[in-house]
Amino acid sequence: MESIAQQLQRAFRSAIKEATGLDADPLLGVAQNEKFGDYQANAAMGLAKTAGLNPRAIAEKIKAKLNLGPIAQEVSIAGPGFINVRLAPTWLAAQLGEAVADPRLGIDPVQSPETVVVDYSGPNVAKEMHVGHLRSTIIGDSISRVLEFQGHKVIRQNHIGDWGTQFGMLIALLKDEGYGASGVDLEAFYRRAKAKFDAEPQFQNEARATVVRLQAGQTAELAAWSTIVNDSRFHFEQIYDRLGVLLTFDDERSESFYNSKLADVVAELKSKQIAVESDGAVVVFTDRSETPLIIEKSDGGFLYGTTDLAALRFRITELHANRIIYTHDSRQALHFAQVFAAARKAGWAEHVILEYAPFGTMLGADGRPFKSRSGDTIKLKSLLDEAEERALAVVTAKSPELPETQRNAIAHSVGIGAIKYADLSKDRISDYLFSWESMLALDGNTAPYLQYAFARIASIFRRGETTLEASVHARLILESPFELALAKQILRLGDVIELVGRELKPHHLAAYLYELASRFSGFFDNCPVLKSDEPLRSSRLALCAATGRALGIGLDLLGIEHPEQM
Repeated sequence: MESIAQQLQRAFRSAIKEATGLDADPLLGVAQNEKFGDYQANAAMGLAKTAGLNPRAIAEKIKAKLNLGPIAQEVSIAGPGFINVRLAPTWLAAQLGEAVADPRLGIDPVQSPETVVVDYSGPNVAKEMHVGHLRSTIIGDSISRVLEFQGHKVIRQNHIGDWGTQFGMLIALLKDEGYGASGVDLEAFYRRAKAKFDAEPQFQNEARATVVRLQAGQTAELAAWSTIVNDSRFHFEQIYDRLGVLLTFDDERSESFYNSKLADVVAELKSKQIAVESDGAVVVFTDRSETPLIIEKSDGGFLYGTTDLAALRFRITELHANRIIYTHDSRQALHFAQVFAAARKAGWAEHVILEYAPFGTMLGADGRPFKSRSGDTIKLKSLLDEAEERALAVVTAKSPELPETQRNAIAHSVGIGAIKYADLSKDRISDYLFSWESMLALDGNTAPYLQYAFARIASIFRRGETTLEASVHARLILESPFELALAKQILRLGDVIELVGRELKPHHLAAYLYELASRFSGFFDNCPVLKSDEPLRSSRLALCAATGRALGIGLDLLGIEHPEQM
């Protein structure tokens, strides 16, 4: 079904064309002040400049041609020409009644689905995931979920760092310590290899020779390399599982996967005279920087830019992507700008949208990048452990009567959800302060607040000895201002999901859910549900069901679990 905004947009476009002869954007949005209405069209000012008329006069002409039928209770003009629409309660109830009967709340898939590649996470082999991997992983996962919900074919790509000269020293150490070294602390293993490389010339020589044999495809070196890669994968797959991230082994496209394609990329760019030799290296000059993108060193070695170009070409030619999205640290902005520019010059991306969705830094209380008290980078596993421990204390204090196993399960949902929501509720381009106290609070814009709202709805149905599914077909009666406010917010979900899919910013969805939970709290405090007489009781249960569906869909798209009891 069409959203409210889509229906109003169509009606206003028709009215503008009939009143002015122009096919213009109504500039429709949710009204900033509900005392004037629910939606507001702001096109009159711009149209007045074009026509050389008074904006209010243009607004009056548009209003005269506007046919909203049963949608509007009132259409009014405010200020210099803002056209406000107040929705009719009976029409609103009918719209919500149709939506709540659908598990998707009436949100239709897009009419023209695309193949979208989303590049995110990208851990490095032989190093445990740390907090620096968190933002890419959960932002990319949420974006992927939203695009899939919209109906697009999403291909997740996890660009694993599993190739390079460092593997010479790692394999050499693995041989020294025996192949049974698998399962050791990855960070400690890497540090031992680096220390030995720096201190022992003989080990340095062996490490360099090992790299040559690895790149030549020698069996023993490839087997050792596989041991290290598989051990690393064991660690980061555990992290993905705990985070509820939808990345699998099939989504991996590692650096080693593209290794055989690098020479061909360089050759193609040289043949098209896009890549040229400069000081012995092969580079691509773009208008993004005076510094070129180096794709082949003077010694014949390739760089990250070469691999990223090979990956981009593969995603276009083999995966047939219409849109490619990269979620990575904002400090890589120049790198991706140059890679995109090179791909466009090569003619690979003529009909493909290339998007870089950067994010800021997670900061500690001191305003600096978040680290441990000793100054070390915090392992992601340690952060998740602490989140669940702190959440367990909160859950136990609130619901000590629950069995231990249930409290542990809830603590997992709350702790992991709190970390993810603290990130996703912020505009991704911004830095943000990491604070256990604020993210685990049961009130305010936090995951526990939203999860508690969902659990409260589930408890209503338990106490009423009914289910959400059994309540969705009741006739809705919207009379109280709290009922009306909640109904309007529920029906805005589809427009918010469309906004997130367009801007790739999950914080819009988080803000919507917080407002939804706040309006539900106002409704719950002022409108008795189970103690109301029929047909009001059934109507309010249906409104609770609609809220539960909206909260559930929204939290799922953020990748946050929502237990039915807290």
